[in-house]
Amino acid sequence: MDFSLLLALMAIALPVLLHLLARAKKSRPGAAKLPPGSLGLPVIGQSLDLLGAMRANTADRWIQDRVDRYGPVSKLSLFGAPTVLLTGPAANKFVFFSGSLAMQQPRSMQRILGEKNILGLMGADHKRIRGALTEFLKPDMLRLYVGRIDGEVRRHLDESWAGRATVAVMPLMKRLTFDIISSLLFGLERGAVRDALAIDFMHLVDGTWAVPVDLPFTAFRRSLKASARARRVIAGIARETKAKLERGEATRSSDLIACLLTLTDDSGRQQLSEEEIVDTSMVTLMAGHDTSSILMTFMVRHLANNPDALAAMVQEHDEIAKNKQGDGEALTWNDLAKMKFTWTVAMETLRLVPPSFGLFRRAIQDTEFGGYLIPKGWQVFLVSSVTHMDAAIFHEPAKFDPSRFKDQPSAAAPPCSFVAFGGGPRICVGMEFARIETLVTMHYLVRQFRWKLCCKEDTFARDSMPTPLHGLPIELENRPFSP
Repeated sequence: MDFSLLLALMAIALPVLLHLLARAKKSRPGAAKLPPGSLGLPVIGQSLDLLGAMRANTADRWIQDRVDRYGPVSKLSLFGAPTVLLTGPAANKFVFFSGSLAMQQPRSMQRILGEKNILGLMGADHKRIRGALTEFLKPDMLRLYVGRIDGEVRRHLDESWAGRATVAVMPLMKRLTFDIISSLLFGLERGAVRDALAIDFMHLVDGTWAVPVDLPFTAFRRSLKASARARRVIAGIARETKAKLERGEATRSSDLIACLLTLTDDSGRQQLSEEEIVDTSMVTLMAGHDTSSILMTFMVRHLANNPDALAAMVQEHDEIAKNKQGDGEALTWNDLAKMKFTWTVAMETLRLVPPSFGLFRRAIQDTEFGGYLIPKGWQVFLVSSVTHMDAAIFHEPAKFDPSRFKDQPSAAAPPCSFVAFGGGPRICVGMEFARIETLVTMHYLVRQFRWKLCCKEDTFARDSMPTPLHGLPIELENRPFSP
């Protein structure tokens, strides 16, 4: 039998079996009550409905319709697996801190990102990998990278923004963040390898939320192939870096892979296998690339519609520039600490347009929430950011108001209500890196340019991340640096 056909039949058979088991469990005498809702058709379930709503920018309404019909807890089927959908602050807290749920993306995402990626690990393995990432992302390491990020941002703006009458913001931000992360993660500088990896990475991301049917011409198949190519490149870089470390041509602080390779256990052995290093790099590349590029794109969008906020940002950055030794001096860690208003703009942008629509967990044992059973083995899909637009939590939630975050984020909303970076023990380990990347980029952007939106229809879709219409085209003009 053709291998692709066999995989397709297995993809159909497994969800059917899960459906039958779920229905059997529901019908057992004395069994706890499953949430309301329908599992829908095998394999497909409600996946196409949700994806369609996301692409039409009606996903919030789609979720709210389910909440109105079933309440904040309901069952459905997503990406080939029976799923319990949760919303609200109590659900956020439950998912972030529950010991009965494991971090679990759909199996389809795991096939793309790797079996050993941190998003699918738990217990000692998760602690070990997270500890390794934290070693690279701790403050004394991040201080070393501000200058390198500064250089990448300046080169990018000079080459892709300066002198142009119009640009599409999102594609440029995606390329900028990819270049920054490629340099700091892999030590991969400009050239054909980085360009090819950028193309594969785009195909890889496209398939993470696709219906997991591994057949020719599907987004999922393209993503799997792109993932395989990217993994070969990263594995090759890891082997080259290991050789450089042995020759003394690289150090632990050179990049993420060098840092991971130098971590050892109590017996002096290398902590992480090559597979773990590759999978960790894949997830870090995707997480760092998407979050920062989306954030900065929508900061540009909101600033175009809010001239007072833009003026306040310009003033903040002009003051910082006055203390530099000319325009050629790079930003420092201390400069970033002065960009307080800019970070409130970033936080408010994340509230209004969170990069992630929701997150997945897996029940590792039968558990209950809100009076309903979540069976062992089922997915849990938490639409965590519903709280961002809750008028009971944020006054006038549709209004862009950076002053909400003028103090600490914890003062802006009750616990587990502002969740742009997740929460609990698995809060985003790269949050500080994203902050540096964003602040450095926005410093040079507002100092060098002025812009206005080209599209009268100021909207966006989720595919799977927030994507503005036509990539957010803007009319651009240079702004001379202030003395």
